[in-house]
Amino acid sequence: MRAITLNHYGNADVLTLSDIPQPIPGPQQILVQVKAFALNRADILQRLGKYPPPPGESDILGLEIAGVIVAMGMDVTGFGVGEHVFGLVGSGAYAEYCLIDQAMTMVMPENLSFTEAAAIPEAFLTAQEAIFSLGQLQKKESILIHAGASGVGTAAIQMAKQCQATIFTTTSTPEKMAKAKELGANTVINYKEQDFAATILALTENHGVNVIIDFIGASYFSQHLQLLQNDGRLSLVALMGGSKTDIDLRIVHTKRLQIKGLAMRSKPLTEKRKITKQFITKWLPLFAKGKLKPVIDSVFFFHEVKAAHQRMENNLNIGKIVVRVD
Repeated sequence: MRAITLNHYGNADVLTLSDIPQPIPGPQQILVQVKAFALNRADILQRLGKYPPPPGESDILGLEIAGVIVAMGMDVTGFGVGEHVFGLVGSGAYAEYCLIDQAMTMVMPENLSFTEAAAIPEAFLTAQEAIFSLGQLQKKESILIHAGASGVGTAAIQMAKQCQATIFTTTSTPEKMAKAKELGANTVINYKEQDFAATILALTENHGVNVIIDFIGASYFSQHLQLLQNDGRLSLVALMGGSKTDIDLRIVHTKRLQIKGLAMRSKPLTEKRKITKQFITKWLPLFAKGKLKPVIDSVFFFHEVKAAHQRMENNLNIGKIVVRVD
């Protein structure tokens, strides 16, 4: 099969289209002919040598796929060859064929294309975990979602809106602000032009918010502690602004704050299976009804994957970047 490989770490030029052996499914695995996959920041970090795949996973990049079942392991039940499916994988998505655990496999709603389905798993499963499992967002509470025009950000805004939350979000351009507003954010802040913390405190009469979805880390941490209400929850999803910071533990103690980290890729398969099951039950039906939708920034062809990576690295995307495998 054809796959995108890299012989060494570096910029997007290290991505190479190669011919490699097709994988063989284990007892509980499904072999999917990949029709589309989506990009994630984790792919870029892995390409740079900063985020290796979990032990036992393929060295091929990629965390989410959509395609057609072509083979199944001996213990797989409930699926059939030819079915259109999508889901989250540990790695290996940048290829014509990819293995996926049967419990991580989701049947595509009929109203979705392969391109749309590929844009769902990582963004919406991460948002589900960050907002509800860790953040424990309740109906009509308030939430700050950073990177509101990113894949996870666009998913998080939509999901938070489903529980009638008051949504604050940050982003960096008028186009990104407009998309976040369109998706349901109540207040959109250009973090390059405004102090997001001061703005939110002013709008909430110094009350702040109940939940924060944080992709930034160290550089925003002290502001987040100030922004959180009593019993507030912070879900730390990424560390784009650094990992080391001083913490005033008196604020955490006095406000009874909860700070929780989320790294989806390193979660045990048993936990990922539970997360997928929850998503299938609660959220997947909303895609079929049109109440949730993946936001797709752009679609590239297989041989254009370098350009796709460069677009993400330059922070140009609004929503997901998808690559078609034709």
